[in-house]
Amino acid sequence: MPYYGGYGYYGMYWDPTMILVLIGAVLSFWASAHVNGTFRKYARVRSMTGMTGAEVARQLLHSQGIYDVTVQPISGSLTDHYDPRTKTVNLSESVYNQTSVSAIGVAAHECGHAIQDNVGYVPLRLRSAFVPVANLGSKLAMPAIILGVLIGMTPFVELGIWMFVLAVLFQVITLPVEFNASARAVRLLDSLGILRGDEVGQTRKVLGAAALTYVAAVAVSLLQLLRLIILFGGRRRDD
Repeated sequence: MPYYGGYGYYGMYWDPTMILVLIGAVLSFWASAHVNGTFRKYARVRSMTGMTGAEVARQLLHSQGIYDVTVQPISGSLTDHYDPRTKTVNLSESVYNQTSVSAIGVAAHECGHAIQDNVGYVPLRLRSAFVPVANLGSKLAMPAIILGVLIGMTPFVELGIWMFVLAVLFQVITLPVEFNASARAVRLLDSLGILRGDEVGQTRKVLGAAALTYVAAVAVSLLQLLRLIILFGGRRRDD
């Protein structure tokens, strides 16, 4: 039975660590389906105020004394994001001109990021500073591991694993940033009277579903890291 370098590749036989990949795939699918289903559900609920996502975004920003951030439309669905480099809140087609509870919640969430940027929210600054390192880690982790396996050099394998750790850390840092942005959004929507009655709870459900995608992403990355450690982490001991 073929066995390569103690890394857990068993030729045509089942690799037990593949169960971690399958668990990760299920988590990703569930989180994506949940957020899309929740968004579609409350996209059919028109807000009592009748304000569009763009109007809400501008009102929230101005209520916090923020006038240097532009609210603009972008193509796609659920492609909404705040860009601190250009000071823009970018709202997708399913949010910008829509008056649904879902649209308002998503627009407010992105404004939450703009507010974080304006007040110097530390986790956001940390995440922004971590972006180049995380990008480098995610791009070079697997090539370094594969190269180390092919040429039989343990340092390359270990370097690849540590690079992957950096990418995982970025996702972990992202969690408080996203949860805080949603909390700011709901609090402002409620205090300014933009959402009323059951709409506040409905928006919490939309943003809560979106937050689960980030939690799932962290879980998937941790499973991938665990698999890498199981497959390649024992190299030095085997040597």
